[in-house]
Amino acid sequence: MRHAGGFPWGLGWALMRGGRGSRRRPTTARGDPMQRFQQDCVDLARQLHARGRLSRRGLIRALSALGAAGALGAGEARAQAGKQLVMVNWGGLANEGFGRFYGEPFMAETPGVKVVQDSTGPSTGRIRSMVESGRVTWDLCDSSASGANLLGKLGLATRLDYSILDRGNVIAPGFALDHGAAPYSFSSVLVYDSAKFPTPPTSWADFWDLKRFPGTRLLRRDATCTLEAALMSLGRAPDKLYPIDLRTAIKRVTELRNNLVFWNNGSESEQLMRTGEAVMGQIWHTRASVLERESKGRIKFVWNGGILQPGIFVIPKGNPGGELAQRLLASMLAKPEPQVGLLGLLGNGPTNPKAAAMVPAELRRFNPTDPENERQQVMIDGAWWGENYQAGNQDFLDAVTG
Repeated sequence: MRHAGGFPWGLGWALMRGGRGSRRRPTTARGDPMQRFQQDCVDLARQLHARGRLSRRGLIRALSALGAAGALGAGEARAQAGKQLVMVNWGGLANEGFGRFYGEPFMAETPGVKVVQDSTGPSTGRIRSMVESGRVTWDLCDSSASGANLLGKLGLATRLDYSILDRGNVIAPGFALDHGAAPYSFSSVLVYDSAKFPTPPTSWADFWDLKRFPGTRLLRRDATCTLEAALMSLGRAPDKLYPIDLRTAIKRVTELRNNLVFWNNGSESEQLMRTGEAVMGQIWHTRASVLERESKGRIKFVWNGGILQPGIFVIPKGNPGGELAQRLLASMLAKPEPQVGLLGLLGNGPTNPKAAAMVPAELRRFNPTDPENERQQVMIDGAWWGENYQAGNQDFLDAVTG
């Protein structure tokens, strides 16, 4: 019987009793039969670890029980040689950023392992299809808190081993989940064209105020973060948003229907603000930062009422790299310097508590986890969305597009 995370002692016992594969005698006599049995078990443990069927903790326990704990380093080096880990992102500069700031540091500290980037987009649906078909080719996928909770609930994501990862390397509990952890962060913020408004909007109440702030609004074609903003516009306190009152929030969004356009991807959200098709919107802070710099401050954004979200990575169940993917994710969480580098390149905020002090002064304005900026935002409840996203989002889409 194979115990979870432990050594499959039944296989070792079969070796000693002359099971399948054990009838050939060694060409050279090496010690007594018990020593040969021990070496067979050590080799078997290494093979299972290399295939991802035995955790590092299980390997250590097995080798310790066999009196061969000293073989761990050499065994791991052999198991890792030639390994490749596939990290999947959503394209664009993420390929360069994740490769440089996540992949390269891990490869430097883990000889024989190659980390490659795949920019084909790790949607929850594609992950599910891979796992259910038994043909998993991805090791680490850029997802979300709601995605991690949903995939975990469906048995499609690997539960993280927090003896390998350190929860102390993230700024908040919501950044280290059972089935995903966040080496970066981002926010959904209020962006506006300052040339259109002598008095600038500062809150979601202003966003919904078409009399004082006339013009077309821009929202994502997705319920996540949109409904939080709708409730805050009604005066709901940030710490009282969850569970979301779907009926009230969706009704509030429909009040803007005649003055509303939707975006489906980040580049589209930028373009709709850039061309003036919308004068105010809720978009990702990374895109709002680009617009503010590009327009020399004409297009601005505010942190007040922003929805802070963890950039969660998940490991599909049955990933080819096995436990090495957890070690890669642990490295991504533990190193603050690469996270600061990613902020400079992509605008994604660091999540390691040590990183804030390392952020250059000129980047703090654009860092969602800077203490001053974080203080003004609300943390998304990924667990609630994991349970309610599918039904809630469909109700939202039916209401705004029907």
